[in-house]
Amino acid sequence: MGELFDDLPVVDACAAKTTGRARLREPVRDQVSLQVCDLDALIDEDHPARIIWAYAAKVDLSVLEADVKSREGAPGMPQTSLHLLLALWLYATARGVGSARALAQLCECAVAFRWLCGGVSVNHRLLSEFRSQRGDLIGRLLAEHVASLSVAGVISLGEIAQDGVRLRANAGAASFRRRKTLESELAKAKALVERLSKDEDDDPGASGKRQKAARERAARERQAKVEAALAALCEAEKLREKRQKTNKKETERQKEPRASTTDPQARVLKMADGGFRPAYNVQFTSLPETGVIVCVSCETIGSDRGLAEPMAQRIETTYGRRAKVYLVDGGYLAAEDIDAAARAGTDFYCPPLKSKSGRDPYLVRPGDTPSVAAWRERMASDEGKRTYRRRSRCELVHAKLRNLGLDRPLLRGKEKIETLMRWFSLASNILTEARLQTA
Repeated sequence: MGELFDDLPVVDACAAKTTGRARLREPVRDQVSLQVCDLDALIDEDHPARIIWAYAAKVDLSVLEADVKSREGAPGMPQTSLHLLLALWLYATARGVGSARALAQLCECAVAFRWLCGGVSVNHRLLSEFRSQRGDLIGRLLAEHVASLSVAGVISLGEIAQDGVRLRANAGAASFRRRKTLESELAKAKALVERLSKDEDDDPGASGKRQKAARERAARERQAKVEAALAALCEAEKLREKRQKTNKKETERQKEPRASTTDPQARVLKMADGGFRPAYNVQFTSLPETGVIVCVSCETIGSDRGLAEPMAQRIETTYGRRAKVYLVDGGYLAAEDIDAAARAGTDFYCPPLKSKSGRDPYLVRPGDTPSVAAWRERMASDEGKRTYRRRSRCELVHAKLRNLGLDRPLLRGKEKIETLMRWFSLASNILTEARLQTA
């Protein structure tokens, strides 16, 4: 039986040579094509973006929505969903994105951000305004989220740890000036503003008017920055006078106070590597057992001493209770804070400082108050040392902050830095809650 197609001619592959151009698939970008995309299938069911959206979608934002002017039955373009803006910044912060322009670009090309947007376009100005102007809202949402976890029994507020981290300020060291230089710069700025306001514009065109307005605006902004730097310098000088009463020799060795014209609220602080750079002292209180962040604040002083009691009072004001156990490192040691914690019924755990004379720091001293004496005995016991060792877990918050690259924020000003840290805390707690519920 013959083979099928056995009558076809035999072609020699080696002999079949052509001299034409190579056939290649070239891109054709002017061709119109229809693309079908299922956004919901772009990310997994347990993707962090879904977790963030599940939280943001159920948050009550009726207070903010009351200010929306676009209403049904009335003319006007609809505004961007506030729940969407909240979810975008929470997920962006969890990913370490701190720039509004970068977030706007990700909403066009990154899969998870496209899923969150769901076809809604956003721009960097809208994103920037929403993040910087919602500090109170994020603080309230952070407190409500922690309180809900406590009521549900997921966490317990009985044991809280506090620790600080230095965040590099968005200001150069050369922007710090002494009082004499600042006063001279202020005089120049005022003179420039006055001269620009009196100058007559030779060009009556719109372009010339815009250029003049831009110069006047830049001069006024420069004057405002110098004035803010002088106000910050006055606060630094008052703090120096206060320290001089208790430690005169050390204060005299320090240089004359300076303030930055770029970020007046920033201070030159000692960093973790031993160097001195413009920075902020951000305080975190978290739960050692779960890593949930309870409260956050931004300070402009380099020492942690005396910051434990103000944070404990803030926690009491926010949640209506104080922790039974409060863990801090040796930099927070202050007899006043130990006494205040004892009066509130809180056991203060902080290692005593080593004495230069070699005296046992756990021994009760003649000038100790009853609460300080009880603290020394508590820290000397084995149970006290085991309890204090749990404090080190709170430093995982700092590690997460640095891994995300948020330890050098692009924002300026104490309020904006604290707002950014609230965003970070809320985003971290939302993902931590999902992890605890699936564990």
